[in-house]
Amino acid sequence: MRRLLAVIALFFAVSPAPTLAQIGDEVLPPVFVETLLELPDDAAQAAKSGKRLLLYFGQVGCPYCKELMQTSFSQKAIVDKTARHFLPIAFNLFGDREVAWFDGKVRSEKELAKFLKVQFTPTLLLLDEKGTIIGRINGYYPPHRFSAALDYSAQRLEGKLSFAEHMRAVPQSGASATLNEEAFFMKPPFNLVRKPGAKPLAVLFETRHCAPCDELHKEGFKREKTLAAISRFDVARFSLSGRDPLTTPDGRSSNAEAWARELKVSYTPSVVFFDDRGREVFRLEAYLRPFHFAGSFEYVGSGAYRKEPEFQRFLQNKAEHMKESGEKLELWK
Repeated sequence: MRRLLAVIALFFAVSPAPTLAQIGDEVLPPVFVETLLELPDDAAQAAKSGKRLLLYFGQVGCPYCKELMQTSFSQKAIVDKTARHFLPIAFNLFGDREVAWFDGKVRSEKELAKFLKVQFTPTLLLLDEKGTIIGRINGYYPPHRFSAALDYSAQRLEGKLSFAEHMRAVPQSGASATLNEEAFFMKPPFNLVRKPGAKPLAVLFETRHCAPCDELHKEGFKREKTLAAISRFDVARFSLSGRDPLTTPDGRSSNAEAWARELKVSYTPSVVFFDDRGREVFRLEAYLRPFHFAGSFEYVGSGAYRKEPEFQRFLQNKAEHMKESGEKLELWK
């Protein structure tokens, strides 16, 4: 029946007043389309026009989603590129609409988000014609990096290099030519091996000429609450292309560049969190403002991730507690 409805919908696709895609009451830019969410059929229809699927996961009240829409999707070059190369479809991270995935199963939006391991909003997935995820944009990317991420799929680069390799080659502009230092960073030699009962580990990957990295040091690392949350951790910082020798949390010898490649780190700044047994338990691959940045350290440092697997749920509860206690809540400042 769903396939029959999809055919009927395509037959009447010339409707002069198409429904605008939206999440909750928030209407998305016109480049996003509404479909019956039969994704294999959507991919096949997109392929006929030389396009691919671009799946966007957002949520109501998400400041990073708003920033993405107001910056990247207000720039004509990005909108034109998206319209020319993609069929963009939006999903609500906590939504209930039914979605047919490429494995033949039908899931709700929130079930699909869990299945695809979506932890951040916005998250955008780049799919090839068969429904394989070839690139994942976790969190907010500034316009020049977001545009470059789209190029990976639009130019069919997946057969030539990985998404992480492609993003490492994207130049950073208007930022410091040297890495910023912090007093709490671990000093060499970098033995990152964890032992039961030890502090958890936060590993920060940065690059030179990285404006979000500079802002992280000017804003995120200067807040009292952030520093209090960070004090629970051992914090190591590496350049994404660095050759610093290190011992990984599970006891292997490596260097910063090789380990970053193994971890598939594709964005800077990225923070990868490990527990006291050397297991990765969470990571940030996004441009985060201080509230969310500090929240990530609290999420891991408090052990909340063990009971609440969804970072967004944790943040929602944190925000509600702050409001109830009369504490001022600033999601973006």
